[in-house]
Amino acid sequence: MDGGGAHRTPEDVFRDFRARRAGMIKALTTDVEKFYQQCDPEKENLCLYGLPNETWEVNLPAEEVPPELPEPALGINFARDGMDEKDWLSLVAVHSDTWLLAVAFYFGARFGFDKESRKRLFSMINNLPTIYEVVTGTAKKQTKEKTPKSSGKSNKSGTKPSRQPEPNSRGSKMPPPKDEDDSGGEEEEEEEDHENTLCGACGDNYGQDEFWICCDACETWFHGKCVKITPAKAEHIKHYKCPNCSSSSKRARA
Repeated sequence: MDGGGAHRTPEDVFRDFRARRAGMIKALTTDVEKFYQQCDPEKENLCLYGLPNETWEVNLPAEEVPPELPEPALGINFARDGMDEKDWLSLVAVHSDTWLLAVAFYFGARFGFDKESRKRLFSMINNLPTIYEVVTGTAKKQTKEKTPKSSGKSNKSGTKPSRQPEPNSRGSKMPPPKDEDDSGGEEEEEEEDHENTLCGACGDNYGQDEFWICCDACETWFHGKCVKITPAKAEHIKHYKCPNCSSSSKRARA
């Protein structure tokens, strides 16, 4: 694996952290079916790696001792069939968070970060929800607590926000709005709440002019690009199910 020789500042290390994190989140959400299949309990000790190009891989641990980078948890595949799937994914998520922090602070030590640099690095990391929070939906619940007036069910109906002319559009360029009778003085709060809405796939915050779509099963919002849904495609979807809910349904029927 790449030792990250080009990383020299807390911002560089944070970009590496964020890219690896995005890859691991994909493995545990949008690519969960593929990840599940690769974690065959009959195989040897397997690890989940997040890569600097925002992809992931399930592979054997590094053979060299000591390894170039800290190694992820070994044998994540062994517990796959012995646990409830959600519990297993949550456990992998916890170990993934631990590994990401280990890699980030390994780079911090390697590049001689002082106390302030380490503090800056951790502050940037801490502003993102953990993989565990994204996978379990905790991040979404925390966002709802900040916006008690937003009702997931009511916003799932024809009142779902959209910049498209059709009233029944499944997609949106913004997460659920406040109630229509909110006063203008709450516009700032509304904008801040939108920024706190997190994509269920990549875990990133809401951004201006980004297309979003909400899953009818788990009521989680996603960037359209993360789940490969375009505004035009969303117009023809009556009931949208995210990849995670779709794959769970398929396994349940099997």
